[in-house]
Amino acid sequence: MAVGNILGYATGSYSGWYKIFAFTLSPACTISCANLKSAFFLDIIFIAITTYLSLMAAKEVPISSSAAAHAEGGAAGSGSTEEAFMWELFGTFKYFTTPVWIILSVTALTWIGWFPFILFDTDWMGREIYGGDPNGGPNYDAGVRMGALGLMLNSVVLGITSLLMERLCRKRGAGFVWGVSNIIMAICFLAMLVVTYVASNASYLGKDAPPTGIVIAAVILFTILGFPLSITYSVPYALVSTHIESLGLGQGLSMGVLNLAIVIPQIVVSLGSGPWDQLFGGGNAPAFAVAALAALVSGLIAILAIPRSGGQKPRTRV
Repeated sequence: MAVGNILGYATGSYSGWYKIFAFTLSPACTISCANLKSAFFLDIIFIAITTYLSLMAAKEVPISSSAAAHAEGGAAGSGSTEEAFMWELFGTFKYFTTPVWIILSVTALTWIGWFPFILFDTDWMGREIYGGDPNGGPNYDAGVRMGALGLMLNSVVLGITSLLMERLCRKRGAGFVWGVSNIIMAICFLAMLVVTYVASNASYLGKDAPPTGIVIAAVILFTILGFPLSITYSVPYALVSTHIESLGLGQGLSMGVLNLAIVIPQIVVSLGSGPWDQLFGGGNAPAFAVAALAALVSGLIAILAIPRSGGQKPRTRV
C-alpha cells in the first residue's frame, strides 16, 4: 500500500507528463489539464495490467451445474438472508464490552480528524500556502503538485512505520501507541493552522511564490503525518479483532462494525465541512481546527481508557 501511494503521489507531483503524452495537450486542454489527463491514462494502464495479472494468477473452479441449481433455489430466500444478516450485525452490539465501545469511539474520533485532511490537503497547499485560485492560475497548480510531493513523503514515513509497528506495540502497548500517534496528529493540524496564519499575513499571497521556509514547513507537516496514518491503518483493526474474538463473535462482523465507525464520520465530515468552513468565511482552517480537537480527544481516550497490552506475544494462526 505504501509503495503504491508513493508511486501515485510521485505521479501527481511531476509536471511534465504532457511532454510524454503529447496528444493530451490541445487548445481546449492546457498544461495542467494535460498532466491530469496523462495521470488518468497511467491509471488505466496500471489497472488493466493488475486486473489481467489477478485474473491469470487466480485459479478459480467453475460452479458445477448442481451448485448452480442450488444457488437458484436459494435465491428466493435471499431477502430474508439479508434481513437476518442486518439483525445479526446490529444484534452484536449488546454483546460488546466496554473496551470494544472505547475502541469504536476512538476510531470514529480519529477519522473525524483524518477526513478534513484527506479532503483538503492539496487544496490547502494550493490556496492557503501558494495563494492560488482553484479555477485557474499557475500558483494553485504548483501548490497542488507540492502537496502531492508532501503526500509522497508521507507515504514513505507510513511504510517505514509499518516495519516498526510490531516492536512499538509490543514495547508500549497498542492503545498507548495509538493515543500518542493521535496526539501527534493533533499537533500537526494545529501547526497547519499556525502556518496558515503566517501565510495569510505575508505579503506574497496572490503575487509571488511563497517563501521557501513556509513551503518546507508545510511539506514537513505532511511528512510527519505519515506516522499516525500508519497507526490508524493497522492498530484499530488489530485491537477490535482481539477483543471481539474473546467474545466468540465472528471476525467478519467485527470488521463490519469497525467500518461503520469509519464511514459514519466520513459522511458527517463530507456533508458538514463545507458549510462549517463557510460559517467562518471560507478556507480550510475551521475544518482543520475540528480535526485537531477530535484527534486530541481520541488520543487522550486511547491512552487513558484502552487497556494496556504491551509485552504480550502475538498469537499466530495458520
